[in-house]
Amino acid sequence: MKRSMLAALMLVAATAQAAPALKSGSFSPARVAPEIAQQAADGSDFRLSALRGKVVVLEFGFTHCPAVCPASLAMLAQARQKLGPHADRLQVVFVSVDPERDTPARLNSYLAQFDKSFIGLTGTPAQMAAIRKDYGITATKMAAPAGQAGYQMGHSSYLYFVDKKGMLRALAPFGRPVRR
Repeated sequence: MKRSMLAALMLVAATAQAAPALKSGSFSPARVAPEIAQQAADGSDFRLSALRGKVVVLEFGFTHCPAVCPASLAMLAQARQKLGPHADRLQVVFVSVDPERDTPARLNSYLAQFDKSFIGLTGTPAQMAAIRKDYGITATKMAAPAGQAGYQMGHSSYLYFVDKKGMLRALAPFGRPVRR
């Protein structure tokens, strides 16, 4: 299992956006991942603790993200493919930072473009803010670029790696390698 987690870490180490002060690396000592109990985009009840026995990668993002989120999801899909028959040991969970636009239907459609096994989580703004707070994720509405309607989200987008025992093991900010 360590080999599978290491392979996944290496494949996706550069796929989360970072605040400048936070460094990538491992949690030492490991700590229990904060529980997430939320209705999944497919309507099922989701509990992070129910995924014990699998390596879980949590990504915080939004479906209107122009670059980082789709790049991260594509890399995670590749990681699952490279794991071959062991792909079912890795579960990707995409947590929306934009619940106003990320409806369950939109989230399901978006994630299916990458890998149908990816789980999407969205909810009320208050529910999603509580999850972000537990993981130290910030998200702010920003004006859309000139000539575009709507808004963008400025957000910290880390990949959190949770081992099969539910322990936070590593953090990978965008563009930075994971260090042991």
